[in-house]
Amino acid sequence: MKKRVIFWVEKYFYNPSALQKTLSILLLPLSYLYCLIMYLRFKMQKAEDFGIDIVSVGNLNVGGSGKTPLVTALAKEYEDVAIILRGYGRESQGLYVVKDREKILVDVQISGDEAMIYAQKLPKAIVIVSEDRKEGIIKAKEMGVKQIFLDDAYSKHSIKKRDIIIYVESKNSACLPSGPFRERLWSDKDVRVIYDGIDFKRHVTLKNAGEKMALVTAIARPERLDDFLPKVSSKHYFPDHYSFNKEELLEILEQEKADSLLVTYKDFVKIQGFDIPLSLLDLDVEVDSSLMNFINS
Repeated sequence: MKKRVIFWVEKYFYNPSALQKTLSILLLPLSYLYCLIMYLRFKMQKAEDFGIDIVSVGNLNVGGSGKTPLVTALAKEYEDVAIILRGYGRESQGLYVVKDREKILVDVQISGDEAMIYAQKLPKAIVIVSEDRKEGIIKAKEMGVKQIFLDDAYSKHSIKKRDIIIYVESKNSACLPSGPFRERLWSDKDVRVIYDGIDFKRHVTLKNAGEKMALVTAIARPERLDDFLPKVSSKHYFPDHYSFNKEELLEILEQEKADSLLVTYKDFVKIQGFDIPLSLLDLDVEVDSSLMNFINS
């Protein structure tokens, strides 16, 4: 039931039916009220200076935008860097140092999938999960970092930072609940909006390919993968941040008579210990020099 609701909401936001469009129009008064509240919240907050360079990378809409591989690519360019994120989908609360400069300290259940991607792909970086980003920043400073990247923190207006927003195309530009936008680009807030294919380019590598692969993935708006997919025998979509169990994955393998399951890195970090044949759709990002200049300026 939960799975159906999540996919219904994604369709409602990004590819609505006629009935869903009607519902969206009826909810517009609530959207206007929501936007007003978010604007007043922005205006009432004063940005605290933590005395360290902080860059936030995210998107304004509900659902994925590819920020994790972009943050990974940016963080690789720095020494003494920390990445701080909320840790959606984790089975823990509070602040955890997922990885120090030397090793990973917790498992994926505690860290969440996105934090574990950073921990595995950035051997020199510190990775911290915390609902309270300010606590995370203080902890990172105690650990001696010189550069901090916040994953998806545009709305944290009480933190002095530079904001980078990934543009996501949508036919519905309304705020919640009528549309997918959590907040607006406020005119009196300094923000750099970046575009896929201009400010950064995606490169996909297929690793450990099988002759017959079944796609299994738990990312938001999984149809985004279609442009990068090799030939697959079937596609199996799960809700974003879904926690897989081994039995259901073995059932897909048997049902499709597949040699392997094709997964993204976000899925891989959660199931790599299952001893199941996996093929990996690994996404890396090439960053344009103008974006690096913006961060370094």
